[in-house]
Amino acid sequence: MDRYIVKYLFVTLLLFSSYGVIAQNYGVTHTGRNTGQSQYPLKDYHELENPLPVNYELWNGIEGKHVFWGSIDVRYKQEEPPQVLQTKSIDVTAWKGERVHAQFVVYGNKHIQNLMFEVSDLVSRQGTIIGQDRLLKGFVRYVMTDELNKDGKSGCSNRSDATMWDSTLVADIIDHLATEIEVKAYNTQAGWIRVWVPQDIIAGDYVGTVTIKDGNNVLDKLTLRLHVKNHVLPSPEDWTYHLDLWQNPYAIARYYQVEPWSDAHMEAMKPIMKLYQQAGGKVITASIMHKPWNGQTFDYFESMVTWIKKLDGTWTFDFAVFDKWVQFMMDMGVTKEIGCYSMVPWALSFQYFDQATNSFKYLHAEPGDAAYDEMWTAMLSAFAKHLREKGWFNITHIAMDERSIDVMLKTLKVIRKADPEFKISMAGNLYDELVDELNDYCITMSQKWADDIIEKRRKEGKITTFYTCCAEAYPNTFTFSAPAEAEWLGLYAVKSNLDGYLRWAFNSWVQEPLLDSRYITWAAGDTYLVYPGARTSIRFERLVSGIQDFEKIKILRKELKPTALKRLDKILSTFDETLLPAVSASTFVNNVKTEIDKY
Repeated sequence: MDRYIVKYLFVTLLLFSSYGVIAQNYGVTHTGRNTGQSQYPLKDYHELENPLPVNYELWNGIEGKHVFWGSIDVRYKQEEPPQVLQTKSIDVTAWKGERVHAQFVVYGNKHIQNLMFEVSDLVSRQGTIIGQDRLLKGFVRYVMTDELNKDGKSGCSNRSDATMWDSTLVADIIDHLATEIEVKAYNTQAGWIRVWVPQDIIAGDYVGTVTIKDGNNVLDKLTLRLHVKNHVLPSPEDWTYHLDLWQNPYAIARYYQVEPWSDAHMEAMKPIMKLYQQAGGKVITASIMHKPWNGQTFDYFESMVTWIKKLDGTWTFDFAVFDKWVQFMMDMGVTKEIGCYSMVPWALSFQYFDQATNSFKYLHAEPGDAAYDEMWTAMLSAFAKHLREKGWFNITHIAMDERSIDVMLKTLKVIRKADPEFKISMAGNLYDELVDELNDYCITMSQKWADDIIEKRRKEGKITTFYTCCAEAYPNTFTFSAPAEAEWLGLYAVKSNLDGYLRWAFNSWVQEPLLDSRYITWAAGDTYLVYPGARTSIRFERLVSGIQDFEKIKILRKELKPTALKRLDKILSTFDETLLPAVSASTFVNNVKTEIDKY
């Protein structure tokens, strides 16, 4: 490798490491709050103190320790006794290959020193077993959250002063790593169980027992009845739903305190990116220039492509990091698309290493400028050649987000000049001029695709989706959002005849994501869906459930008789974001699921 490239990579890593040290305050959240423990916990940790006091009047008449099944639609408050409970036995319906969930709740006026629980195998009358390898078991842990803007209309705002916002603990993290947990008196604690039904299992009824204990003392036993239908859900890699959650490998390097792109970094990423693959993730997020989003995340995106201006003024590029990242994700099973960001970064500033001065420099240019066109023509020409050599050209997209139409049209000219066969994607506003140009086009939920455009694009093999961000109050995937809102999104996609959904942040973690999900710019949880330690969350699991609903309905539409299909479509037609939250997301979702379970 060219010695200038080696030096560039070394300096980039040094800058990244320095950024991590400068930006971090050991053992504190981004608000400056002392966590009372080591920074970046992975396995064992304790939550922040609840800012809300216990209302003892709500606990009147509650004596001892109690265990019941709860609802997966509820985030149970730590400081209050649960209001929505079921019984000691629960019934769940699933297809073969589907992931389904149950949540139990423990509460009382007595201290529990070592809460733990066990889930037996699920066994049918014929002796068929759904074993431990198909079960996910975890305590539902609490993380600090905030709220929507004061007008209740969005979650986009400057939140650098946390005192302006109501802050509470909220149930979201599903902690499969914690084997036991302490529960204070007058507190509530939930546990989550996920059953991933094997595709080749025999249809029928399966029964298991959940045993909840305080140390060696059994508090109670609950019965889980699983009804497996004679339908088969495809494996995630075969789902048609186009899921695009932007991954941030740099956040993982910082949190795990490893050198970016080292073997330790790659190992740390495996279980986290496996969550994305198992959700049916289709797109690999690649940053091909420095800070494409102007450092909007706590861990900003470095360039996976080394840009070097040589002594003679020409450009050369090294794709080693890009190759390593893409190959890693493809090995993880994410193989459909590579989204390369961004030719039009927010700051319109491009970092490169200048051999003449042996230093980093920035070129400030915008589409239409001669310097911009010259630089990007050189890069894209080299990139296209490299991608063809790797066999990745046909799945690679030059990707932009939320750019104006005039900027997009100027950028398209540069791309077409460099290589007219490049595919292009964008998440942003709907422009008629781009409908035929973009292979993967994602628009905001507030805008609506015309049915004829969707069908035309589908026949051409193009992807047509929608996205939400901080702008949507409802539905959303903030840590305080109602759990069913995440599942609602998948059903909205099938109702609207769309191919899928995009969310800008899969794992752009805040400073201490296990403890405090708030951030300085958006409502809490906007920047990530999963947690360190490859911990999933209520909202991520429900997002996947919505994708499963999408796939199931696609299958049923080929099988149902006209009367049943008409009934299902009538229920789906009620999905309208403007009705939320006056009508709860769980009402919409459960109406559809009740209908699906009939078949």
